[in-house]
Amino acid sequence: MHNAQTILAADLLHLIVYFGAVVAITGIMLGGSYLLGQKHRAKAADEPFESGIVPAGDVHIRFSVQFYLLAIFFVIFDMESVFLFAWSVALQESGWPGFIEALIFIGVLIAALVYLWSIGALDWRTRRQRIGRSRGNDALDSN
Repeated sequence: MHNAQTILAADLLHLIVYFGAVVAITGIMLGGSYLLGQKHRAKAADEPFESGIVPAGDVHIRFSVQFYLLAIFFVIFDMESVFLFAWSVALQESGWPGFIEALIFIGVLIAALVYLWSIGALDWRTRRQRIGRSRGNDALDSN
């Protein structure tokens, strides 16, 4: 028991030294940039730099919430590939129980995708475009 505690303490010592080195290097870089950085405040220093082009108009543009939803959906469904890759690497070790768990995981994600599709979260058309499209379909059906 004493030998296991010694090994654990030695492993923790390496981790503590590594953490200390990371904190020290981060502090040196932040402190160095503060001490060596420019101290003057010019009017142009507070303006956004647009690759040498003078900015025109308001920089605060309102984006549709669809952009943010798409980004969130991408992150969620992209994580699926990470988990499935890890599962595929350990396929032989996990056996049939792991295969069944992966099928349940994929099933939940497919159900989420079907739900998002059914509520229109993946539809980027505006309300006016959806109404016009449905009227156009009605006109096509009547011909």
